[in-house]
Amino acid sequence: MLDKPFGRRTLLRGAGVLGAASLATWSAGCGAGDDALTFFFAANPEEADVRLRIIDAFERRHPGIKVRAVLSGPDPFQQMSTFCAGGRCPDVLMAWEFSYAELADRGVLLDLDTLLARDPGFAAELKADSIPPLYETFTFNGGQYAFPEQWSGNFLFYNKQLFAEAGVDPPPSRWQQPWSFGEFLDAARALTKRDRSGRVSQWGFVDTWVACYSAGLFGMNNGVPWSTPRLNPTHLNFDNAAFLEGVQFYADLATRYKVAPTASETQSMSTMDLFSSGRAAMALAGHWRYQTFDRAEGLDFDLTILPTGPKCRAARSNIGTTGLAIAASSRRKQQAWEFVKFVTGPVGQALIGGSGLFVPVLRSAIESAGFAEAHRRIANLAVLTGGPAHSEGLPITPAWEKINALMDRNFGPVLRGTRPATSLADGLTHQADEVLRSP
Repeated sequence: MLDKPFGRRTLLRGAGVLGAASLATWSAGCGAGDDALTFFFAANPEEADVRLRIIDAFERRHPGIKVRAVLSGPDPFQQMSTFCAGGRCPDVLMAWEFSYAELADRGVLLDLDTLLARDPGFAAELKADSIPPLYETFTFNGGQYAFPEQWSGNFLFYNKQLFAEAGVDPPPSRWQQPWSFGEFLDAARALTKRDRSGRVSQWGFVDTWVACYSAGLFGMNNGVPWSTPRLNPTHLNFDNAAFLEGVQFYADLATRYKVAPTASETQSMSTMDLFSSGRAAMALAGHWRYQTFDRAEGLDFDLTILPTGPKCRAARSNIGTTGLAIAASSRRKQQAWEFVKFVTGPVGQALIGGSGLFVPVLRSAIESAGFAEAHRRIANLAVLTGGPAHSEGLPITPAWEKINALMDRNFGPVLRGTRPATSLADGLTHQADEVLRSP
């Protein structure tokens, strides 16, 4: 649960011993005579527990298939690449929306359409119950390289008590009821407090995600997608005036309006702790923060949608999702298929929804009583249930790791307030387009 694109779902922080033990077992005990189906994933301790429960449920239904959990270390993409390059690719792999395209492009992942074609019953069930944009996230060059297993888009958590004390009206409760950048800023100003020395004692807004990605999310909520097309783009919209207006608004929250910590201030504070302790009124985050905030003593919170700029009529989240893929080299493809079907199908998704740790990806699970019960303290549950259908995806390209490095360098000065967002149109756009032309 870090503040990096992979980090929020990457390491088993606080459970490194378990992760190391599992990886040691994998390295030493998966020879040709081992019949266990290997499942590689990254998780924090709570998520790992849910996944192990799902594995137990699967093994009870399929007693002839044993699943060995392989927990990732700090860099899951590098681990997968190393395993697979060495001929020891796990059978089932967690797939990230940002990185799977590179693995698919290298032939590491199996095109699941080949298995769907042999299983028309499941294919029909999936089509009837699914949310298409989530599945399209894992569609690359005409193939389906993973099935989504959870939605991890971003929205806003807000402190109900602080809103009430400041006399600020509660924010919108549904994606179909957007609030404007101006309304959001007014609320953040009213909710930012300073002591007699001028130091901030309560922030109106904090960001617990990745700053450059969040800035792009504000650009997207000013009516412009990150790229057109989304799949294999040759151009990113970092030179679009409306997109850059959204980016500038996000940067100004800290550097101009002083309602959010600056980039330098966040180096010495935890934005997540600020919200958990009641020292921030709103926090941009995804559902992976829910359990932390739910356990925070005395924190009375709810959810709201992201604000929209003048060029946007409907609020949008990002399509943040992990999926399950099957290694093209797997010797247990049919067993792997049964496991992927179970986790991404109705039974597995119901378990995921009832856990309170994930937002499932099937409509039946999202709308289930179990999902509502797991979030019973949330009044604005529609922010979660409507999130997947009100999301837009980030670009899907094998070159995303290179693009991410360019973004990290170029967004820094903008977020620190030393350059305007329009500077991205000159530097970042040209560099990114060069990378996309020759990934």
